[in-house]
Amino acid sequence: MRVPKTAELVAASLRRVIIRGELEPGDALPPESALMEQFGISRPTLREAIRVLESEALISVRRGVHGGARVNAPDPMVAARYLGLILEYRETTLGEMFQLVASIEPPCVRQLASRHTPSGIGRLHEALATEEEAKDDPAALAEAKAAFHATLVELNGNRAMLALHETLQCIFYQAKSPHIATGGKTGTRRDHEEHVKLVKLIQAGEADEAEAHWRRHISRMEKELNASGANTRLELLD
Repeated sequence: MRVPKTAELVAASLRRVIIRGELEPGDALPPESALMEQFGISRPTLREAIRVLESEALISVRRGVHGGARVNAPDPMVAARYLGLILEYRETTLGEMFQLVASIEPPCVRQLASRHTPSGIGRLHEALATEEEAKDDPAALAEAKAAFHATLVELNGNRAMLALHETLQCIFYQAKSPHIATGGKTGTRRDHEEHVKLVKLIQAGEADEAEAHWRRHISRMEKELNASGANTRLELLD
């Protein structure tokens, strides 16, 4: 068994403090001198530990008079980076990614239709309004559509499912596909109209119809993706 380096142990201790909320996003880490005394370590060892946390995006280090290390909330993009490497190594296709999304979102839609709340419906209408405002900007529209999908999962209330979905969205964002990056065919008016219909079905409590509608929507997106020639291996690396 490999014995962890001192810097790794220090990083693990600070990571625990951040993840447990003892330090919140935006808070500054204690000064170097205080941390060196607390852990009984040298400055090079401390800075190595800081670099570990910086690579995980758990802290941001600023240089200068008003610099220092400040805490960040855990970023799904970090998890997406490592999961994406595994998926690309295994020659995963974008079509397979859509199949995974199809296993997550429709059940969330069914649950929303079965027990929606006024505030949840309000959130969905806000997401639709954002899409409408972004209709003439392909990049903004792609972002608004992603936010709509994320809202469906978030309103489901399952935090583990939301974390997985956020990670998948980050992988799509990183994918080297113009179709994904700009919305491609899925950035057409038809997408927005199908989103509007979904919200109406959810608001009406039509659980079966809402789930079936959303499965058709995701299936259409996958078919259009395949037709565009993007049914190839996931590409995340330069």
